[in-house]
Amino acid sequence: MLKFDHVSKRYPNAGDALLDVSFHLEKGEMVFLTGHSGAGKSTLLKVIAMMELCSRGLILLDGQNLNKVKERHIPFVRRKLGLIFQDNKLLQDRTIFDNVALPLIVSGYGRHEIARRVRAALDKVGLLGKEKKYPFAISGGEQQRVGIARAVVNKPRLILADEPTGNLDPELSAEIMHLFEQFQQVGVTVLIASHDIDLLTRMGYRSLVLDHGQLVAS
Repeated sequence: MLKFDHVSKRYPNAGDALLDVSFHLEKGEMVFLTGHSGAGKSTLLKVIAMMELCSRGLILLDGQNLNKVKERHIPFVRRKLGLIFQDNKLLQDRTIFDNVALPLIVSGYGRHEIARRVRAALDKVGLLGKEKKYPFAISGGEQQRVGIARAVVNKPRLILADEPTGNLDPELSAEIMHLFEQFQQVGVTVLIASHDIDLLTRMGYRSLVLDHGQLVAS
């Protein structure tokens, strides 16, 4: 599903954020990405999402060489991805329904299909019935669930989550991780960047460990 082959990312005047990183994720696999602050976790997710371009190496996403994707085709590649952030980046002046619907609107889906998919996604994360509320009117854990619903409403092949439980207490963190497991169990590949070693150890999935941009353990 995803292959990194000797991938490096260098920023001008800042050195290598990633250095000669190689790994492979199978379809339907759930993997954690960990390491110290500044190890390169967010950079690695960004080059997959084509928010950044790698400086050297090869990245294959679902068999497609990301190095050869033309700029105008990047939005189509991103439709294979579900992106989740610690700061869920919800639009506070839009309802929960409208926040989740946004990727479908951008993709040009019709009104009835949008309504069907949004309600299915909200049902999956336990928020069906709250679609008319605004983000500021729900809890932090529920806001993160809205972010997850928005990420999966397009039925992505790969979910990328950057510190999705960083602002949550242990109980809510476990609930969010259980949601990711449910998506993984139906064939979605999931890559989660996290520094919560205790949580990763309890869950028992494979971890990719970065240290100053280098992959030191898998």
